[in-house]
Amino acid sequence: LEESITAITFVALGTSLPDTFASAQAATAEEYADAAIGNVTGSNAVNVFLGLGLPWMLSSIYWYLQGDSDEFMSGTKGYYLPAGDLSFSVIIFTSLAITALLTLLIRNFYAEGALGGTAWLRKPSAAFFVCMWLTYVGLASAKIKGWF
Repeated sequence: LEESITAITFVALGTSLPDTFASAQAATAEEYADAAIGNVTGSNAVNVFLGLGLPWMLSSIYWYLQGDSDEFMSGTKGYYLPAGDLSFSVIIFTSLAITALLTLLIRNFYAEGALGGTAWLRKPSAAFFVCMWLTYVGLASAKIKGWF
């Protein structure tokens, strides 16, 4: 498997699954889902800002201390990584995230709660969210493989 596919599947599951269980515990322990939502948003903030920002900052400091200049796109000087094809993945992710938010809003209106709610809507909603994740992984993997 390519590194990108491994990152969006196995690494993402490994870092997110503990948060999923913690959010589920928080959601069942309280009357409202505030703690579960707070856990999810806090976890994502740490993953994005610390998981991306800290290594990037440390690498930049390392290369600066090595005496490399900050010449733009030189490939040999400074800490430069060429951009990959991230736009497709971001568009798919954003579209699915908006769909997820709309689903939560609709559930809040019809099921009297964005999370949980009545049994007739709870399991299909969960299946729908899993299908959205599988759609993202499938489309992003297909793009990485060059299938379209």
